Amino acid sequence: MRRRNQRGGFLLENALFLPILLLLLLGMIELAKITWTYYALQKALYTAARYVGTQQSVNFCDDTDTIVTAAKNLAVTGTADGSTEALIRNFSVDQIQVRLERFTAETGDIGECECSAEACDTANGGRSPDYIVVSIPNGYPFTLAIPNLPLDPILLRPRVRIPFQGT
Repeated sequence: MRRRNQRGGFLLENALFLPILLLLLLGMIELAKITWTYYALQKALYTAARYVGTQQSVNFCDDTDTIVTAAKNLAVTGTADGSTEALIRNFSVDQIQVRLERFTAETGDIGECECSAEACDTANGGRSPDYIVVSIPNGYPFTLAIPNLPLDPILLRPRVRIPFQGT
C-alpha cells in the first residue's frame, strides 16, 4: 500500500515540475539567440569599421561615398557590392551609422567631429578623424519567440569604435 502512494506522489511532483523546467529551457534558448544576434551584429559592425578605417581618400561627410557604402554592404551581406542576402535577418544598410570622433587634448574627452573644413571634412582640407564609430543608433529589433506571450521587441544597440588609420 505504501509503495502505491509513493508512485502517485512521484507522478504528481513531476507533473508540477515539468512546466517550470520547460519554461526555463525555452528561456535559455531565447537568451542564447539574443546573445548570438548581438555578437553577430557587433562583428558585422567591426568588419565595416575596419574596412572603412583602413581605406584611402574616404569622404565621410558624403553619405553616398562608395567606400562608406561598400563598408555598410560588407557588414550586412558579407560582400562589398551588396549582391547577396543579409547575413542577419531584417538587418539592412539603412540601420548602420558611421560617425567620426576626435580626441580633444585640452579636455581629455572624445567627441563627435563635425563635417566642416575646420574639423573632419578631409575632402575640403579638414584633418582626419581620430576614431570611427559604427553603430545601430535606432537599435536592431529582436523579437522573442515565446508562444502565447506577446512581447515588445528588444532593441539591440551594438557599437564599435576603432582608431582611424587611413588618410
